[in-house]
Amino acid sequence: MANPRTIARLEARILERAAHCVEFELNDPRAGMVTITRVELSSDLTAGKIFYSVLGDAGDKSKAAHMLESAAGFIQRKVARVLNMRRVPHLRWVYDESIEAA
Repeated sequence: MANPRTIARLEARILERAAHCVEFELNDPRAGMVTITRVELSSDLTAGKIFYSVLGDAGDKSKAAHMLESAAGFIQRKVARVLNMRRVPHLRWVYDESIEAA
């Protein structure tokens, strides 16, 4: 079990690097207005969730979900390069519905 400060630091670093990848490094036309909202890591640092939101209708959300799933390995490698960890958490993409609910 990791220190909560360590978890928060890693979450912030993953958020920063994943957002940079989505914005500047993916050359996919399906990447519309995708915003990464937050990252949650498990207490043992083996798994994590990246929450994202999409500006647009249901079709745009579907395209963005497929794009992120196909680019998951690429983004995982880019995140792994900036983390100073022996084992990198396995990251999953989850659509964040909290913005729509607000």
